Parts: sequence; structure tokens; C-alpha cells
Amino acid sequence: MTPRTILCIRHGQSTANVAWENDAEDPLQIDARLTAKGEAQVRAARERLRHEPVELVITSPLTRALQTSTGIFADHPNRPPILVEPLHREFQENSGDVGRPASLLAREFPHLSLSHLPEVWWHAEGEPDHRGIHVEPPHRLQDRLARFRALLASRPERTIAVVGHATFFWHLTGEMLENCGVARLQLDAGSAARAG
Repeated sequence: MTPRTILCIRHGQSTANVAWENDAEDPLQIDARLTAKGEAQVRAARERLRHEPVELVITSPLTRALQTSTGIFADHPNRPPILVEPLHREFQENSGDVGRPASLLAREFPHLSLSHLPEVWWHAEGEPDHRGIHVEPPHRLQDRLARFRALLASRPERTIAVVGHATFFWHLTGEMLENCGVARLQLDAGSAARAG
């Protein structure tokens, strides 16, 4: 069987990324959006990825990932469908990793199918910390990683683009991606290995 290619693409620069670069404190920005630089990174990635034979895009429901997915793939020659999947949202440690209700996202992104999302699709269990953030336990991230790998293995497409986040991708690929950076994985018989 020919291995499948998974293109792991980190979102463009977000307002929270900029805030973290300037200060070690959580900027308390729920579901941070792309900056102007992030939007430019997305446009550059659109040109770099235009000739990849992408058949499906799987994106995190966090706004910066939705903006990146639609910005890169809306006019891709293959017109791949975009599947919004909360299994590969960012590991929730800070405010920028907290999502917004599915109904709000549906109003902002009416061209995406979001009806399958629960209203609260991010980690919201247990007691919040002093910032009001429900920090996700590491074992929950490991469970999501396993379920996301199983989802990828179940898909029939040969080339899948996955648009998401630095910490999640670090756990998935072992690589810390820059904004709009790409890691290429080969998926074969249910296991993923770094390509090249």
C-alpha cells in the first residue's frame, strides 16, 4: 500500500504569539486571531502549497487555524473540503488556547460546516486556575493525539493537510513549527513517521 502524506501546517502569526514574544505573562486573549503579518504568512503559504495534491484539509476550530485553512485552501486547484475537527485543537494551557462557542464561529465562518461541533468544544472541565483558564491535563492531550492518529488512519485520502498548533504538532511530529511552517509525515498502516 502506498503511504499517505500528511502535511502538518501551523497557523500564521496570531496576536497572542506577538504578546508572548513581548511579555512572559499570559496576554489573556481568548481564541487569538491572525495579525497582519500572520495574514501575509498565509498568503505566502498559499503559493508554496498550491501544487500539493491535497484532497482534504482538517483544521482546528480555533480562529487562527480557521483563518489559515481558508486563506491557504479556499482557491486551491483541488478545492479540497475543509473538515473542522476539535481533536487537534491546541493543548490548552493559556487563554489563547480557549475556544469560542460553535454558534459564534458559524456566524464568522458561514462557508464552513460547523454543525457537528458542540457549543463548547474546548477543554472546560475541572476547576479553572487563577486566570480563569481550565488547564488541560497532559493525559487528556495524549488521549486526543491517539484519537487523532486513528482519525487520520481511517481516512481514504492520499494527501491530507492538517492545520493546527505548535504544541499539538510538537507532540505529533517531534518538531516545533514556525508560523505557517510545514512538517511532512508519511502515514502507513496506522503509524505516522516523519518524511524526508
